[in-house]
Amino acid sequence: MPELNRILHVEDDPSIQAVAKVALEAVGGFTVLSCSSGQEALDQVQGFAPDFILLDVMMPGMDGPQTLAKLGERLDIGQIPVAFMTAKVQPNEIEHYRSLGALDVIIKPFDPMQLATQVREIWKRAHG
Repeated sequence: MPELNRILHVEDDPSIQAVAKVALEAVGGFTVLSCSSGQEALDQVQGFAPDFILLDVMMPGMDGPQTLAKLGERLDIGQIPVAFMTAKVQPNEIEHYRSLGALDVIIKPFDPMQLATQVREIWKRAHG
């Protein structure tokens, strides 16, 4: 299995962005690039070369699904696991997000102590 080191996190809320960065770097030992918008993620993704992408669904301007579609034009999304993060989710929505190419949905508010473990489990499923 390839190693999981670099995580791209796209989230417009600075407080959630900060908590996720600490959760993934301090607890998980990962390297995290935090982007505040879909456009920022598109501008930086190739230079960062993420192993995993965490994508907020609800963002002003370009939302998570639109960002994922555009990322797919620049990267081989089939090789990079993507998980959406969202607060409002119904079971049929999870299926919808999976149909867009996400492997899973992480529900907000997430547990900072568990986030790295959740990401690792999605990673293992992707490479299992």
